[in-house]
Amino acid sequence: MYDPTRLAALVAVAEAGSITRAAARLGYTAPALSQQLAKLEREAGAALLVRHHRGARLTAAGELLAGRARRVLDELDQARHELARLAGLSGGRLRVGTFTTAGIHLLPPVLSAFRRAHPEVELAVADQEPPSGIAAVAAGEVDLALTHAYEPGAVGSPPVGVFVDPLLVEELVLVTSVGHRLAEGTGRLPVAELAGRPLISSAPTHPPRRGVEDALAEVGATPAVVCESPGYALVCALVSAGLGVAVVPEMVASMAAAPLSVRRLEPASFRRTISVAHRGDRSSAAAATLLALLRSGFGRGGTVPGTNRAPAG
Repeated sequence: MYDPTRLAALVAVAEAGSITRAAARLGYTAPALSQQLAKLEREAGAALLVRHHRGARLTAAGELLAGRARRVLDELDQARHELARLAGLSGGRLRVGTFTTAGIHLLPPVLSAFRRAHPEVELAVADQEPPSGIAAVAAGEVDLALTHAYEPGAVGSPPVGVFVDPLLVEELVLVTSVGHRLAEGTGRLPVAELAGRPLISSAPTHPPRRGVEDALAEVGATPAVVCESPGYALVCALVSAGLGVAVVPEMVASMAAAPLSVRRLEPASFRRTISVAHRGDRSSAAAATLLALLRSGFGRGGTVPGTNRAPAG
């Protein structure tokens, strides 16, 4: 039984005409490749190469074995291709649901890594504002979905057969216009200080945000503008224009296009957890691969990637 790695080394020398050039092509050092060829000669029981000052040429035995090796290696490549297709990583389609913030700031580099490794899988990305992403996974409309949950707030159990794994946790922070009085202090700002302040109320009827909005109402934060959209771009623009302050996820604050001042809150229990919903063992190979990339990219309870604006205090 010949080692395919050594057979590939012999074919590379036959094509390159030199151990040095073949080693560079395969990513070996020349001595390491020579060792592989010496082992192959022992396995074959015959000299396979003749070395000379211009490189190396194959003996008759080497030519015979290299010819057979090409066919063996071609068959192995074809087998790998067919197995990958059978596993769903060569061809097929991967459907991903995401909400806006994650779709812009978290998902693209992960999908880019997936595409480099599996270029034949067709990718489809759908806008699934939480909690609809979990329902879409349960219904088979997407293979997995990025979703979120806010604290304070109620978190329901996912449907049977759907699993929700946390990827990262971020604090909710106060954003104000530049030069706003609330941004001048040091340390965390007690949430009670928001009493009577004009607040940009972000999607108060949106299920994931309801708990946060209720907690702000309890301390007397007064809605000055009710922004019905769950997207944060408009909220940040209204805050930057001086129409009020808002409580938003740290990632949103750090990546906002509008100029803002940022301050952490006390208590620090205002948080958002970003998770991935999937079908566990029933996931396709492509979905399982992307899930592994998401986990390795962020990790359970990880910090917010890409933060480039430090909150005050």
